[in-house]
Amino acid sequence: MPHIDYYFATISPYTYLAGGGLEEIAAKHDAQITYKPIDMMGVLSRTGGTAPKDRHPNRQQYRAQDLVRSAKKLGMDFKLKPAHWPTNMAPSSYAIIAAQNAGGGDMAVLVQSILRACWVEDKDISQDEVIKTCLTNAGFDAGLADSGLLMGAETYARNLDEAVEAGVFGAPFYVVDGKEGFWGRDRLEDLDLYLAGKL
Repeated sequence: MPHIDYYFATISPYTYLAGGGLEEIAAKHDAQITYKPIDMMGVLSRTGGTAPKDRHPNRQQYRAQDLVRSAKKLGMDFKLKPAHWPTNMAPSSYAIIAAQNAGGGDMAVLVQSILRACWVEDKDISQDEVIKTCLTNAGFDAGLADSGLLMGAETYARNLDEAVEAGVFGAPFYVVDGKEGFWGRDRLEDLDLYLAGKL
């Protein structure tokens, strides 16, 4: 059974635009997913990347155009300049880690709910009430937002180290069986083909 380590950031617009594509592909190929939220700024600083706000204006302009076009092409709601971006990724990441360990809910719904709260609903995903609502909507205990802080912090830090070691430099990033990497929403098709043995 293939295993996919899914590295993502809870404030990443491209992770939001990936929607449920990964989960559909995993179900198709009977693959398991481990959700690994990461500190995107940490990844960028350790792999030679630049935070969006510090990029050359040409790159910022293109990114803005590409995001809007991608959302339209996918038929997804999207706000280019949400009210609470950037914000602290750690609390929502801790909740995702705690939920994955606890089980009993839908991880795909949880991750997408948090991303949608940021990129569509103008909510601050660093706030407890927002995180708890997302947990509840995905079938998890809202109390995970409070109970999983220590373990979440330790795992979140470890995810960053593992991401860099696995070759991750952006989000979303998918690593199959610890060796084959796919970067970006637009590489989901390649991931599908690889799992089918065609790449």
